[in-house]
Parts: sequence; structure tokens; C-alpha cells
Amino acid sequence: MKKRRLGNSDLLVTELGLGCMSIGTEEKTARNIIEAALEEGINYFDTADLYDFGENEKIVGQALKGVRENVIIATKVGNRWNHDRTGWSWDPSKEYIKEAVKNSLKRLGTDYIDLYQLHGGTIEDPIEDTIEAFEELKAEGLIRYYGISSIRPNVIHEFVGKSSIVSVMMQYSILDRRPEEEALPLLHKHGIGVVTRGPVAKGLLSDKMLEKISEKGYLDYSANELRTILPSLKERVASLRPFTEIALQYNLANPAVASVVSGVSSPEQVKSNAAAVRSNPLTNDEIAMIKKLTNANVYIEHR
Repeated sequence: MKKRRLGNSDLLVTELGLGCMSIGTEEKTARNIIEAALEEGINYFDTADLYDFGENEKIVGQALKGVRENVIIATKVGNRWNHDRTGWSWDPSKEYIKEAVKNSLKRLGTDYIDLYQLHGGTIEDPIEDTIEAFEELKAEGLIRYYGISSIRPNVIHEFVGKSSIVSVMMQYSILDRRPEEEALPLLHKHGIGVVTRGPVAKGLLSDKMLEKISEKGYLDYSANELRTILPSLKERVASLRPFTEIALQYNLANPAVASVVSGVSSPEQVKSNAAAVRSNPLTNDEIAMIKKLTNANVYIEHR
């Protein structure tokens, strides 16, 4: 599988990454999914201390133990579970980040984290404090690089101007083109890599598209709009190939994007996504048609 450089780092990540949140806590099933990813040549594995109360990190770390030097492990920090585990609170403080990394390293069973990401963030956060924590962890050799997982343009602008982040993880798809105006050009200009999530928009951008439509719609699309737009996209762009190929290739067509992270619940889904990423890139005409048929969404609530 092809690899791309993650921003200005020396991390070469595969065009498809495995989003580990959805692999579950049944160890055999989770391990089978991770092994299928390795067989497909995937080297980028994304987890978080929030997932399954840290159990996800344990499973990922154990499954990758034998190939640790050949893979890139990304995890996240900032959300801390309440003592009764009924919810979590946001804590981007330097003190918490420097404590949380120790727990993640222990659960992952590794001496270092390749990419440590702030798992969210708002413009009211003590951003300089947060950056200082990541820079110290980098100097201490506990992390190789750091980034943020955020869709908030104002937050992204702050980190671009004040930090040495190498990546931003954000939701991006044919139905969620919000990053195209404010985020992707900015990040590409500054040599910061983008890792995208949600490429198939909760299954709407798959061949089961009509079954996945909710009466609530999706972002600024109503259910009725989706019933019109999705079949039109299928007919005009994906008549000869699975729609998942179109969805993943649309993300990869943007020069700012380094890797597309997709969550799966079975080895079969891993193989299907890998085939989609290995398929032919979209043509300029196909990209133009997609943009003609869909909304050029912009960020309104999330600033």
C-alpha cells in the first residue's frame, strides 16, 4: 500500500489507516481485524485513551507488539473519565497531559508514541500550556510528534501559528466538505498533514446508501435531499465501481491529506477498504462532478 509523508515529519503513513475505536473489546475479534490490516500493508493505527476506558489502547498495543518498529501508533489525550465512568470531562492542561501519557504508554506497552494528539479543543483552552506539555514530552522522547484532532477552524489557526504540530485529524467526506475552504488549504500551505475520519459518512457513501439515510438527514442535508443526491452521485460518478472507492478516493485526491482513517468491525471491511484505496484515483472530471452535485458546506457552529 502506498505511503505518504505526514506533514513535515519523517512519518510515512499508509494512505489507509485503521481507526481502532470500532474494533471492540473482544480480544480475538479485535486482533483478527488488526492482523487483517497488517496483511493489507496498513501501518497507521489510531486509538485514544478515551476508547473503552483505555482497553482499546491495551488491545492495540498487544496486537502490534511483535511489529512495533514497523508501525505508527497514534493515540489521543484530553478527555478524562469521571471516577464512576458515567461520563468524561475536558482537560487540556499541561499537568494532565503529562500524567496521561504515562498511562497510555503503559497500556500500549511501548516506550514511545509516534503521534500524540489533542483529542478535541476549544478556543478558550490554555493553548500555550497545552503546547508546552507536548513539546516537553517530545524533548523527553516519550512522543515523536504531536498533532490535534479538531474540526474547529479557530483552534486549528491557533495551533498552526503557535506550535509545531505535524498533523490535524478531522472529519471530511463528499457530504462534509467543510474543511475545503478554511482548513485544508491552510494546513497544506504550512506543511501540516491531514488525517481524515468519517470518509463514508456513517455508511451514506457506500452501496447501502439509501438504507443508511436517517430522517434527521446529515449535516445540512435533509433526508429528502440525500434520497436525490446519493443516487445521482452513484449514477454520474460510481456506476462502474463501488461507492466506497469513490468516497475514499475523494479524500485522497486532496493534496493536504496524508491518510484516510476508517473504522471497521470486521476483517472483511478492512480488505474492502484497502481495495478501495488501491483503486484508480478520481479524474478531474469526476471530482468536478462530485463538487457540482454536493454542498460546499462551511463551519458554522464549530468555530
